[in-house]
Amino acid sequence: MPRCRESLLIDADDTLWENNIYFERAIAAFISFLNHQQHTPAEVREILNEVERRHIMTHGYGTHSFACALVATFEQLSVEPLTPALHETIHGFAREIAEHPVEVIAGVRETLDYLASRHRLILLTKGNAAEQTGKMQRSGLRPFFQAVEIVAEKNPRTYRGVAGKYALNERHTWMVGNSPRSDVNPALAAGLNAVFVPHSDTWILEHEEVGTAEPPCELIVVESFSRLRDHF
Repeated sequence: MPRCRESLLIDADDTLWENNIYFERAIAAFISFLNHQQHTPAEVREILNEVERRHIMTHGYGTHSFACALVATFEQLSVEPLTPALHETIHGFAREIAEHPVEVIAGVRETLDYLASRHRLILLTKGNAAEQTGKMQRSGLRPFFQAVEIVAEKNPRTYRGVAGKYALNERHTWMVGNSPRSDVNPALAAGLNAVFVPHSDTWILEHEEVGTAEPPCELIVVESFSRLRDHF
């Protein structure tokens, strides 16, 4: 049964619009381009994952950090020197992601229209501020949200900070997203409720076991964003 007025903190990438599928295509193209003779594609991907983890600590999230990770992986694995031409080619994989049109996930626009008339919606996403702002503008979804928060990382401290900034009642506040690591588990740890919306192509670095909601916190799992109507 739909609830009375709640505050919904809603993730962006792979919750409202497609994102990781473009990175996966770029990674596949990079691995094919590298064409390593000793490492299998799966092994190259594992190395790239580790390089990405390190670069996130320095460069944060987004296509710039991704491009730097690709370059660093090439330098680590390739026997051939990184020429300006090769550097441009590698950066091109990331540039294609940045230039790709925003593809809003099916049912999202209609569901946001339904929710916005009943609840308080705040976009809460992590990443590069300019990139995320640009995607929000191109998506056409901004009018559904009362506020937009772009943060460097999503952890319990972030959620408590957002709840305090907007004077949110934690019992009536929900984080909605596809990532157990960034959306569900830290929100629950901060004392908020959470809605897990699984995505088949969630970034591997966001994979984590979905935690348990300790009362009075609640956890809802829906098969698609559209099914939020069943609960809110």
